[in-house]
Parts: sequence; structure tokens; C-alpha cells
Amino acid sequence: MSHVVILLSPDQISNVKRYYSAHLLEKLPPGSLFAARLQSCTITAYKSGKVLFQGDEADAEASRWGTAAPSESLPSIKQHRYSPPPEIGRMSVIGSDEVGTGDFFGPITVVAVYADKEHLSLLREIGVKDSKHLKDPQILEIGEQLKELVPYSLLVCANPKYNSLQAQGMSQGKMKALLHNQAIKHVIKKIDPVQAEGILIDQFAQPDVFFNYLKGQEVFSSKSVYLSTKAEGIHLGVAAASILARYAFVKHFDILSERAGFKIPKGAGPAVDQAAARLIHEKGFEALNSFTKVHFANTEKAKVIYQNTYQ
Repeated sequence: MSHVVILLSPDQISNVKRYYSAHLLEKLPPGSLFAARLQSCTITAYKSGKVLFQGDEADAEASRWGTAAPSESLPSIKQHRYSPPPEIGRMSVIGSDEVGTGDFFGPITVVAVYADKEHLSLLREIGVKDSKHLKDPQILEIGEQLKELVPYSLLVCANPKYNSLQAQGMSQGKMKALLHNQAIKHVIKKIDPVQAEGILIDQFAQPDVFFNYLKGQEVFSSKSVYLSTKAEGIHLGVAAASILARYAFVKHFDILSERAGFKIPKGAGPAVDQAAARLIHEKGFEALNSFTKVHFANTEKAKVIYQNTYQ
């Protein structure tokens, strides 16, 4: 089992806990602040400031937050044969990214974008950067412009489909891989006969795991395929994809809020539990399948709130 240790400040650890709030464990190891379990990785934060990532996707998850602590003998994040070259930021690239995987409400949205190197300066000019650094109003404004500027493909895995696949045993990682593969193939077809100099995917799993997810599928073809964490900061094509994915995600939340009759919150924190309890009260338990990722821990929390508040 691979494992990585990184050293973070208290504020950073709070951000990590918030990010994994849907996967928190009740039983904590001695000296720990929190523990969370994903399908292929366990995260444990300690009072010392050290955060331990264990599992097949330990490297990928740890790299979201920092680099391995220098005092540790544990292996740090390693380069792999799909790591992008130093000049990637100046290349014509198809970039892909996804949004919504950690949110209880709403779908997963995946977007692939072709960003020609001749248009990179224009993308910078309209404000394209990592969507995590943009507020929703900025996302909507830039997204409207991007839709007219770049060839792209948007795929949405709505909640009923997500819950059906998850109930059949499909992991979220495999769902994401299938969506990325399909979106990239769509863009390759859109820009034909032009060929991108490379394909850059925002890495959510080790390359061998990613391609294993795609076994039996018709996989996109390219002479240069790269996977990297934090790829939004490496190439504007991935940044543009992240903005368009977030754009679609925000738009979908507006639709969910309209259907619910009240504003649906994003994320997976306490406000989400309260909203889900209200949804149960007003629409019934069966509504969760259409609005949420029902296997998240939020479902059980919402049921408790519903029983204590509305019954």
C-alpha cells in the first residue's frame, strides 16, 4: 500500500477536512484531528500538522494539498511516464477536468476543451484560470464567453444515473474515467482534421488505475497523453475545461433549486444535511435519488435531522 505524509497548517487542515466532509469517519486514531475514507485512499490528519494518505491513490490525493514532509522517510510523490513536459503550457492541447465529485447535491460534470496555442493569450485576457480561484458569478461570465471561443464537449452524469451505476458497484473513479474518455473523443472528432499536440487530463487516479477503468472501451487516441494533478495550473485548456464544467454545475444547481422550491447548497457540510432533511420533508425520501449522491454519509445525517425536526 502506498502512503504519503505532508505537513500542513491548521487552516490548511481545516480546508482538507471540509473537502472530505462527506467521507469522515466517526472512530478516530489516537492523536488525530479527523480521518476520512475514500474508495482507494484513507486520509488521517494529526494534531502535529502531519496528514497521512494511505492507499492506491495516496499520491494523487496528497498532491492536491502539498508535497511530502522532508523529515519523513515515506516516499514522496513521483513522476510517471504520463507526466507532462515542461513546455506543456505553450502547446496546443485538449484538456479535461470534472466538477461535482465531492458535492452531495448535483451531478458530476466533465468537460474537455481544445485550446490552440495561438489562442492562449486570448484565454488569459478573458480571465481563464483555475476555477477554484473564481467565484460563481465570474464562472458564469467567463463560461458564457468560452462557449463561443473553444471547441468543447460537456457531459453530465445526473444523480439518477450516478446512483444507478453506484448501486451496481461502479466506483466514482470509473465513472469519471468513462466520462473523460467520452468527452475527449468528442473533441477529437470536433477538431478533425486538426490534431492536438497532446491530451492533458486532470489526474484523479494513478495512470495505470485510470486506464484500467477504461478496459473494454474504445479509448481516445493520441501520440501524447498526459495526466497530472493540479493540471488547471499547468495548461489553460484544463483551466478552461474546469470553468465550463463548473459553469454547467452551477446552472444545474439553479435547476435543482427551482425543482426543490428552495436554494440547494453546494458542498457536503452541515448546511447540505439540513437542506436534504427539508427535501425529505417536502418531497419524500425518494426525492434524494434525483437530487443527491445517496451513498454519501450526508444521507444518514439528513434522515436523523428529518426525524428530529419534522416528526
